[in-house]
Amino acid sequence: MSGEVHGLAEFYRAPLGRVAGRLLRARLLALWPEMTGFDLLGLGWAAPYLALWPGKPGRRIALAPEGLGLLPGSAQVQDRHLPLPDRSLDRILLVHALEASEGAHALLRECWRVLRDDGRLLVIVPNRLGSWALFDHTPFGQGRPYSRGQLEGQLRRQMFAVTRRDAALFVPPLPWSFALRGSALWDRVGRGIVPRLGGVTLIEAEKDLFAAMPAGAPAIGRRVVAELPAGYALTGSAPDR
Repeated sequence: MSGEVHGLAEFYRAPLGRVAGRLLRARLLALWPEMTGFDLLGLGWAAPYLALWPGKPGRRIALAPEGLGLLPGSAQVQDRHLPLPDRSLDRILLVHALEASEGAHALLRECWRVLRDDGRLLVIVPNRLGSWALFDHTPFGQGRPYSRGQLEGQLRRQMFAVTRRDAALFVPPLPWSFALRGSALWDRVGRGIVPRLGGVTLIEAEKDLFAAMPAGAPAIGRRVVAELPAGYALTGSAPDR
């Protein structure tokens, strides 16, 4: 991992972190309201969000990349070698994972590998254009922020098709009580007026099977070598006899 994200547990216990968690949970439920029967992986600081979608049936797996340290409720793994078989999951949620990974392309390829053919990935990253990326007293100010275009390009290069876009955390990342009390209003107004300026970008992408298939190579003419009849001219004319 590079640009490691520190202090996650402490941040989300503080008032500003509790507000951020509440706003993100609202957007996650808006994007994925029903997950019954789906096998879901949460990678990064995702364990607190998995409770939004109780299983029964459906597995819930929480993994944390090594650079995030030991996180409650999550097993620690290498982000470029997920200990999961091919095509074993329906959904993957990435929170505080992609922006801290030194091999983001390898991480996304691993996600592609373990997703089923119609599987979907939901990525939450700090927005390069938002105010939260400017302050390192929150986890969203650490690691590598992305603009929407950068994130979409990264996903497409790793064979994902972008399906939906969203944003959250329009409230200033400062512990002002009057701002925190109106945080839901900040988000509602911000998504309607300046959706590209949210503190975080949320992008849902689907595993793109067609991107993994060659579009078709140009046909290469085959040469057949055969013995010419006696007297056959090099110009291709018929034999003299």
